[in-house]
Amino acid sequence: MPEQTADSPAHSAGEGGASAANREAFERRGLRQGGRGTPGPPDTAVKILGRVWSAPLIVGPLSAPARPGGELAVVRAAGAAQLPCVVGAFAERTFAELGSATDVPPWLRTYAFRDHATGRQLAARAEDAGFGAVLLALGSRDDVRLKVAAPANLAQVGPWSDVRDVRDLLDARADWADVDRLRAATTLPLLVAGVRTATDAQRAVDSGADGIVVTSLDALPGIAETVAGRCPVLLSGGIRRGADVLTAVASGADAVFAGRPVLHGLRAGGRAGVAEVLDVLVRELGDAMTFTGTATVADIGPGLVRTGPRPADAAPPPVARPLRRTELHASVSDPVLDTMTFLNEITTRYPEAISFAPGRPYDGFFDSEQIFTHLRRYLNHLEEQGSSPRQVRTAMYQYGPTAGLIREIIADSLRADENIDVPAESIVVTVGAQEAMLLVLRALITGPDDVLLVSSPCYVGITGAARLLDVAVTPVEEREDGVSCADLEAAIRNERARGRRPRAFYVVPDHSNPSGTTMGPQARTELLELAARHGILILEDSPYRLVSPGPPLPTLKSQDRAHTVVHLGSFSKTVFPGARVGFVIADQPVVGASGRTGLLADDLAKIKSMVTVNTSSLSQAAVAGTLLAADGKVSELNKAASAYYGDAMRATLRELDAHLPAERREALGVRWNEPTGGFFLTLRVPFRADNAALIRSAQDFGVIWTPMTYFHPGGGGLHGIRLSTSYLTPAQIKEGAARLVRFIESESARTT
Repeated sequence: MPEQTADSPAHSAGEGGASAANREAFERRGLRQGGRGTPGPPDTAVKILGRVWSAPLIVGPLSAPARPGGELAVVRAAGAAQLPCVVGAFAERTFAELGSATDVPPWLRTYAFRDHATGRQLAARAEDAGFGAVLLALGSRDDVRLKVAAPANLAQVGPWSDVRDVRDLLDARADWADVDRLRAATTLPLLVAGVRTATDAQRAVDSGADGIVVTSLDALPGIAETVAGRCPVLLSGGIRRGADVLTAVASGADAVFAGRPVLHGLRAGGRAGVAEVLDVLVRELGDAMTFTGTATVADIGPGLVRTGPRPADAAPPPVARPLRRTELHASVSDPVLDTMTFLNEITTRYPEAISFAPGRPYDGFFDSEQIFTHLRRYLNHLEEQGSSPRQVRTAMYQYGPTAGLIREIIADSLRADENIDVPAESIVVTVGAQEAMLLVLRALITGPDDVLLVSSPCYVGITGAARLLDVAVTPVEEREDGVSCADLEAAIRNERARGRRPRAFYVVPDHSNPSGTTMGPQARTELLELAARHGILILEDSPYRLVSPGPPLPTLKSQDRAHTVVHLGSFSKTVFPGARVGFVIADQPVVGASGRTGLLADDLAKIKSMVTVNTSSLSQAAVAGTLLAADGKVSELNKAASAYYGDAMRATLRELDAHLPAERREALGVRWNEPTGGFFLTLRVPFRADNAALIRSAQDFGVIWTPMTYFHPGGGGLHGIRLSTSYLTPAQIKEGAARLVRFIESESARTT
């Protein structure tokens, strides 16, 4: 990590090695296990400088952003965690912006300026902006490595916009006279950093300091004893985990600075990365308190810490041989498996961007309390069916049958809502539709000559599952109106001519992911006839039909008279994705060696028993309660959602048309389809819509989308963009479409 992105009071005190020394000191200490303590989770909250914080943690300081917008991201993440954040005098944002970004006042880390008026005016502006404290470090300012000053705050207190090296503005060292001047210049609480001895601590208190920052864990107990509670004692340097925080508090600190972990989180994931780091530190502190038997931070004392030998005195740890990627299954190196990871990384890296990437339901339709209502409804159902209290308890707490607890309820819902009439025994309840795909492919594909045909572009989940199982995939490219049965038949004949056996064809017939196309009535009939004629199965995956406006076309399964359709179902879009409940209808007869006939579902359940054992009983109960409350009519349950998603799709199309009228998009070579439902639509653009373009779009224009290359298993889609409209509000759609069009205009100009 570049040095200029890290700052700490330890550096400020001319103690560049303080962090390393403290790490060694932490490694020599351990925690003593205590009693069970009081029931419930420990309370990590503390009150320092008149404010209650969620934990004894101070975020920062940051002398410069680790990435564009990083300073504001850290301040907001710290505020959300109810923790103070220290920002530098050379912040990229104004104090007013930083002070108004959160309800937890930030602190100012300042310096000894040659022009004393500069220091006074910066402190005054921080006070006006609502900052909570000001921090000055004694000693050298060798830590200041910024070559170019960000003029956001300096420009407001003097003619500093042309300064090329901020060190020209600073004294070589900060001394007690600087502390006195700063104390006289501000009414904010003053923290003095760089305190290394008991004498320094006493001098700081006598100078009116409201807190001191110690740079050595070893010196901390003696300094804390000298201060004797007259002001907070803070430790800087070496904090990496929650146990370190408890060790520091047990050694006399009231709180600690968390700098480097926060910067790592910022660089890895932006604001979300910082939030995750802070959450982990607080949770680890709670775990350490539980281990030591302490209920509150005030209960933490020196008796909880034991001291062991220096790490150098201990036997060297064994050296493990790293695994080589070439020793792992080839699928882990397949780009298909990286697609979701990359999109998540982009989303967390640019948290302020509007994202058309996630194909998930809108959060506004969920109410946390509904889950309890759904669970109670299912428990009542079990009792109404004659289950004893013991049987109800077993149904909830035990593993449950591999094929699923709620097959009858799903079968009733399918009859009521989809006109799919199948026995409950033909259904296997799965962990989302993704597991259903994995089970079906594992059962059907028996060797290297078996082939899975897919409508392309296609959902990455099916191609990813095929890659994991070493299943050969042959794409059948869609036309403008979807897949053509003539093209599919040609692909089947071609595979057989090569000596391979087409086993199944995967398709999303309704508002498909990613293209948004819907298969017409005639094409559905032709597909069923083709499958029966050629002896292949159709894997029908249709999760968007019951969250789309208007009456849907009949499913392939509802018209299946020859048992050629394996229907993959999911409640992720229609109930809620967190349940992770899907199902597969596999009513195909399977004849054994003895001549006995069973169902394909029976064999899928056998495979499932070796994969996930069973689907969560609680998740099944929540879904079942929802279905029971709606009398199986998922379409009725989703009336409001379907209308919302339909409005979102139409709004996106209107905004695109408004910003790119027909004449302009024809000149650019841009076009898009107009789905009547579902979550997705696709754009054709004149430039390469690859990962590099996506990064430029997120970074420079604040809008995220999905490259269509992810969805073409045979290659292609280089000029395609997938937009998901489901997760956005009308205001986000309006602004997001404007940003997207600006990106398209800019990118088109780059390629001409």
